[in-house]
Amino acid sequence: MGKRILCASLFVFFLLAGALHCLAAAGEKPPKKAILLVAFGTSVIEAQKSFNVIETEVKKSFPGVETRWAFESRIIRTKLAKEGKVFLSPESALAQLMDEGYTQVAVLSLQTIPGVEFHRLNQNARLFGQMVGGFDKIRIAWPLLSSHEDMERAAKAMLKNIPAERKPQDAVLLMGHGTEKHPSDAIYLAMYGILQELDPNVFLATVEGYPSINAVVPKLKEKKVKKVYLVPFMAVAGDHARNDMSGNKPDSWKSVLDKEGFTCEAVLKGTAEYPEIVDIWIDHLREIFDRL
Repeated sequence: MGKRILCASLFVFFLLAGALHCLAAAGEKPPKKAILLVAFGTSVIEAQKSFNVIETEVKKSFPGVETRWAFESRIIRTKLAKEGKVFLSPESALAQLMDEGYTQVAVLSLQTIPGVEFHRLNQNARLFGQMVGGFDKIRIAWPLLSSHEDMERAAKAMLKNIPAERKPQDAVLLMGHGTEKHPSDAIYLAMYGILQELDPNVFLATVEGYPSINAVVPKLKEKKVKKVYLVPFMAVAGDHARNDMSGNKPDSWKSVLDKEGFTCEAVLKGTAEYPEIVDIWIDHLREIFDRL
């Protein structure tokens, strides 16, 4: 008799436990998703319109999803803060989203190559999914140039947006950022090769990597180029584009090329202002967002 009562009690216990579990599951809140856009940042007002283009396209592609920004550069964040414009670091922005109850986050890096900054972002962001009470899911999208297909799409997009008045004999020189501290710098050389296949008078050099402007000047002379269009190959036409590329200081690309006898014309437009380039970033974001 005692065994029957014990068995009956256990049966009722498990039945109630199952019912409570089902009720709890039924009462679970749906996942709360957000998108974090991460850029190095810029304090140049004219260049910030590139970020507006990105944000508009992201919101159009992911309607109703909370979208936030983060700037990686502490110097730029500090400078903007003095102007009353507050931008968080990626880590602070993720902590804020976590505190606000977001459970799933897709992070889009607006870097051009997966270099030092991207891998730092990737490492730190993933920690927010590993900590107790962190995000249920967090995914980090690859930067602009992350495959051969990306490079081909980006090269065709840049060629499509060359100023219409450019003549075939005129050269176009793209300025990438480059890095001396990461093997991903080699992506620029691969990109250079693709551009040359599409148009032999389109060149690419970097500010802080390879190839440099000094490696390109002899090639321009070999082709007897007279005019060079200078075009940023960075998300925004910020400080590098306005000073290192087209500025008047002695070591700017424009000054170097002027001294060598070339006529220069600068195009101050970041890659984030080209719809075809933005589409590549959006595709990378969509790929990870669908896996949240």
